[in-house]
Amino acid sequence: SGPSSSEGAGKVSLLKKVPALKDGDFTLAECTAILLYLSRKYNTPDHWYPSDIQKRARVDEYLSWHHANIRASAPKTMWIKVLIPLFTGQPLPSEKLQEVMEGLSTSLKQFEERFLQDKAFIIGSEISLADLVAIVELMQPVGVGCDIFEDRPRLREWRRRVEDAVGKELFFQAHEMILNIKELSNIQIDPQLKEQLAPVLMKMLK
Repeated sequence: SGPSSSEGAGKVSLLKKVPALKDGDFTLAECTAILLYLSRKYNTPDHWYPSDIQKRARVDEYLSWHHANIRASAPKTMWIKVLIPLFTGQPLPSEKLQEVMEGLSTSLKQFEERFLQDKAFIIGSEISLADLVAIVELMQPVGVGCDIFEDRPRLREWRRRVEDAVGKELFFQAHEMILNIKELSNIQIDPQLKEQLAPVLMKMLK
C-alpha cells in the first residue's frame, strides 16, 4: 500500500523500499519494474505483456496512468480506516475518507471510460499485467468495507473476468491479507514502532 523502509529492504533495494527483488546478484525495486522483469525472465504467456508493440504500449500506457490515479487514492482507504488508527490510536475524521473516495470515484470513471470501455480486459480480450496491477489496488477499499464494485456493473463484471482468468482460488489467496486487513485492529503494536510509523502514514495522506 506504499513505500516501507526497513533494514532488510535496504540490503536489497537502493531505495530502501518494499517490494524489492533479489535475483542472484541482481536487485530491483518498484512493483511495476519487478513484474516486467519477471515476465521477461520467465517467458510468460504473451498475453501478460504482449510482444505486439501496440498492445504492449497499451499496457505501458495504463501502468503509467495508474500510479497517479488509482494508486493515488485506493490504498488510502486502508490507511484511513485501519492503519492510521492502529498506529496513532485515533480514528480520522469521516471527511477524510469522503475526500479520498471522491478522488477514487473520479479515477474509476476514467478507468471505465478510457481504459476498460466495452472490452473484456484493459487491452482487449485477454488479461494482462495492467489488469493485475489494477485489481490489486482496487481490492484494498473492498478489504476495509468500501465496496467500489457494488454500484458499477461494468467494473464488477471486469473483476469477475479477472477472477476467472486468474482462478478464483488463487485470486482470493493472493488477496487474503487485504481482505482480512481489519483483523489488524486487534493486534498490539510496539510503542516504538508506532512512534516511528505514525508520521510516515500521516504524510502519505497529504
